[in-house]
This record gives sequence, C-alpha cells and structure tokens, in this order.
Amino acid sequence: MKPTSPTRFAGPSLLPLAIVHTLLFVASIASAVLLRHGPSFVTPFGDAEAARAFFAANPFAVKVSALFFFGSAVPLAIYTATVVSRLRYLGVRAAGTNIALFGGFAASGAIAISGLCTWVLSVPEVSASLVATRVLFFMSFLFGGAAFAVAFGLLAAGVSVTSHFARLLPRWLVILGMIVAVAGELSFLSLVAYPANLAIPVTRFVGFAWLMLVGGRLPKTPRRTEAASPEGATA
Repeated sequence: MKPTSPTRFAGPSLLPLAIVHTLLFVASIASAVLLRHGPSFVTPFGDAEAARAFFAANPFAVKVSALFFFGSAVPLAIYTATVVSRLRYLGVRAAGTNIALFGGFAASGAIAISGLCTWVLSVPEVSASLVATRVLFFMSFLFGGAAFAVAFGLLAAGVSVTSHFARLLPRWLVILGMIVAVAGELSFLSLVAYPANLAIPVTRFVGFAWLMLVGGRLPKTPRRTEAASPEGATA
C-alpha cells in the first residue's frame, strides 16, 4: 500500500503575521519621529516636566504612534494561537506549547495596554497634569518594556524547546530562540537595575527576526508515515 500523504496544516501563514507585526511596530516609531515637535526622545526616568511638555505639544504624533503600536498586538496574538496550534498538529504534546500560548497572549496583552496608556497621554487634560503624565508614561513603559519582554521570552522558550525535541526547527534557530528567551527573562531585573533595560530591545528586535524565521521554517505537514498494509501481513 502506498504511503499516505499528510495533509497540510489549515491555518494562517505565520510569516505574513510576523511581518505585519514588525511593520506596525516600525510604523509606530516612524510616525512618532516624523510627526513630533520639539525633543526627539523623552524617557520616564528623565525630567518629569520635560516629558509632560512633550506630550502636551505632540498629541497627534502620540495618538498615531499609539494606534500603530496597539495594532501590532493583534498579529502577535494570531501568530501565537497559530504557532501553538501548528505545533500540536505536528504531534507536540509537551507542556511547552501551553507556556508558549500563555507567553504570546501575555506579550500581546502587554503591548495593547502599553498602546492604550500612550494614547491616553495624547488627551490634553491628561498631559496638563504632571502626576497623571508621569504615572501613565511609566505604565506605558513598563507594559511595553519589561512586561512584554518577559512574556515574549516565554513564547520563544516554549516554541524553541518543544521544536528542538520534536526536531521541527534547525538547531541554530532554536539557539536564536533561546537567546531571545534568556534576554526576555533577564529583563525583569530592569525593575531594580536600570542597565537591565538593555535586554528589552534585544528581546524585541532579535525577536522580530526570530518570529519571521520560525514562520518560514516551521513545517506545515507532519512527517510522512507508512500506513500499515493488511494485505502485506503474514499469517
């Protein structure tokens, strides 16, 4: 009997989702840079009045940037649901798939909350208050930074470890995923040590490449298996 032809996974393509997620993030940065007035960069750790003045002077730039950043959460959530579903379709039954699912959804949620906090900063009544601006700026920074990175690290770890043991991804891509995972988990130290914030951009930007590479390399069909042939059995 001829070997059965495995069916292809029925679901969205991962690579376009990763590309859209990345492009929306880039659009959020580009719009903030192109539409702003005044200083090019403010940080919640800097002068509070300078940050308040920046948001008060740039409501449209802040609103558009927040729109794109919030939007980037959607393709990441769909990517997460799809990659976990595909891993299970390919036969992975390990707990790592649940870890990846939780991490990806948490990362998407952190982005969404960060984007909404940033959007609120575009409201004139909010940016007129030094206290409100400072609180929301820190909330946006923490959700879009440490919270996102830690959660994304769980997504990367869950996908990479399970794919390694199931031999679904090349070793170099698994290692890249674990680098993202380690950087993501180390970013929680940024809550007590400012230099640990450097782990956040590593998680985010290397993570973009990792998402796209996994999207292009993860199989869509299980390995071919020989179907047992009752005619070939001997008495």
